[in-house]
Amino acid sequence: MPMATAADLEYRYCGMQNRGVLTLQPTTLSGRDGAIDDMSLLTNGARWIPGFLTRADQEELVRVVRAVVAQAPLYTPAMPKTGKEMSVRMTNCGILGWVTDKAGGYRYQATHPVTGDIWPAMPELISELWHRLSGVDFEPEACLVNFYSEGARMSLHQDRDEETFDAPVISISLGDSCRFRIGGTSRSDKTTSFRLNSGDALVLGGDARLAFHGVERIYPGTSTLLKSGGRINLTIRRVTVPDGGA
Repeated sequence: MPMATAADLEYRYCGMQNRGVLTLQPTTLSGRDGAIDDMSLLTNGARWIPGFLTRADQEELVRVVRAVVAQAPLYTPAMPKTGKEMSVRMTNCGILGWVTDKAGGYRYQATHPVTGDIWPAMPELISELWHRLSGVDFEPEACLVNFYSEGARMSLHQDRDEETFDAPVISISLGDSCRFRIGGTSRSDKTTSFRLNSGDALVLGGDARLAFHGVERIYPGTSTLLKSGGRINLTIRRVTVPDGGA
């Protein structure tokens, strides 16, 4: 697949002094073998890569996701304590999957909360995306698949249910565009919002691994990738501490 490699990305950080503000800063990379030619870096380890996937790559990834959903159907998760249903539907693949419900709260488990079946194995294509973008040698363990319909949202939150934060969270956008919001590691930090389009990648690593982030809105009809519209977001994660880790 003609995607940027970890070497292409070079893992450069902006080094801004104001940790409360994430400022988009463009940089130019030397494109080769079909790799992207530019990338926007966010401060403190968050990296936004517009157009990371070609249209053909996106279509292949959608086919892979559909195969996952055929084995592990999308379901509607619920908030801890209140039991209020979230506006997104979700599923997972990998040895672990992220789930939430009224009784158990946020957690990872090996089985689908509705069917009771183990999650489908991590597809090779998704694992490849992880290795191209994460810069780590160990394997991903979970890929959360969120489906956003026209009115779906995701409030500001941190991805902090994992045992280790040494690896970044990798996010891939497919389908309709969204308005994405990201801040610092405190809920009170200033935030910035920008548009994520189909094929964009976002990497939350370094200090930004625990940055608050969310989806403010979906822009319906902005992509023809999904026949019925909507947005798919994949977040690929390492959950447990790798062998030999701290």
